[in-house]
Amino acid sequence: MGFKCGIVGLPNVGKSTLFNALTATAAAEAANYPFCTIEPNVGEVGVPDPRLDKLAAIAKSAEIIPTRLTFVDIAGLVRGASKGEGLGNQFLSHIREVDAIAYVLRCFEDDDITHVDGKIDPLADAETVETELMLADLESLEKRFSNLEKRANAGDKDAKAEVAVMKKALDVLRDGKPARTAKITDEEQPLFQAMQLLTAKPVLYVCNVDEASAAAGNPHSKEVAARADKEGAVAVSISAKIEAELAGLDAEEQTAFLSDMGLDEPGLNRLILAGYQLLDLITYFTVGPKEARAWTVEKGTKAPQAAGVIHTDFEKGFIRAETIAYDAYVELGGEVGAKEAGKMRLEGKEYVVDDGDVMHFRFAN
Repeated sequence: MGFKCGIVGLPNVGKSTLFNALTATAAAEAANYPFCTIEPNVGEVGVPDPRLDKLAAIAKSAEIIPTRLTFVDIAGLVRGASKGEGLGNQFLSHIREVDAIAYVLRCFEDDDITHVDGKIDPLADAETVETELMLADLESLEKRFSNLEKRANAGDKDAKAEVAVMKKALDVLRDGKPARTAKITDEEQPLFQAMQLLTAKPVLYVCNVDEASAAAGNPHSKEVAARADKEGAVAVSISAKIEAELAGLDAEEQTAFLSDMGLDEPGLNRLILAGYQLLDLITYFTVGPKEARAWTVEKGTKAPQAAGVIHTDFEKGFIRAETIAYDAYVELGGEVGAKEAGKMRLEGKEYVVDDGDVMHFRFAN
């Protein structure tokens, strides 16, 4: 399990080029005209983590299995999408299934690639995308609200609770703000999440910059970063052109190419790290001679629920978790050395998993 990230943006911002590069597939056609991606394309990539390779080397694992990140490439949005313009709701519905939404914004100049609005203004592009998603949310809630309110007025307690939460969402949407800005209490969160609002999802701004700006960004990407900081969102700059070139190179060639471009790592790595930061995700590992494997959970996850990511039976019959911190595992040469040094801990049901934990679960059948 990794996380599922929907990629949205206006036509001709480099969205499908980026998707193709990140997933190393030609499934999504990149073309210089709107609506070239008619059906959502789904691609999975392994999440790069140097720790997993190091653990596998120590344990002499036969197989290395990274955790996975799923990208969902959604067709280009235009003004009026929420009202059926372009491809309208054919693709808006696909965004409801993702954990986070990446707004791909054009932060490069190129006279050969036409911008749908005739100018390069990533903040305006972000507003267009956000507005269409807000309008879709508003329409969805208003359709449901009347019947729900009737049930609430008739004394339905569940409907009353849902109406209270829905009103909060409607208030901010009618004020031109995304649903995620509504002040929802912890108790109301389950009802809020069940509404599946597009603008309730966390946003990751992806600035598609020119090759020369891949390392340090440019004025356009810096504007976007400032907006992200203000909103408590995350922004990352990537050159889709560079990522496309990297996709066709082997590991050694990639290292040399990145060095020539003044980059330490591919944009994919930065995008994944940004997504993990946005969603408060961490990684734990299971390691043995057969395989070394990474697993993704939310920060704050307790040991039984972390075990359940592997298999539901592990959670149901959880007894304890044999746990070694990553640093201790590496420093002491693996499980045997960690045990001998007293660095293996037996953790119970209340243990909160830490990033990098190497875990072995004991459970009853």
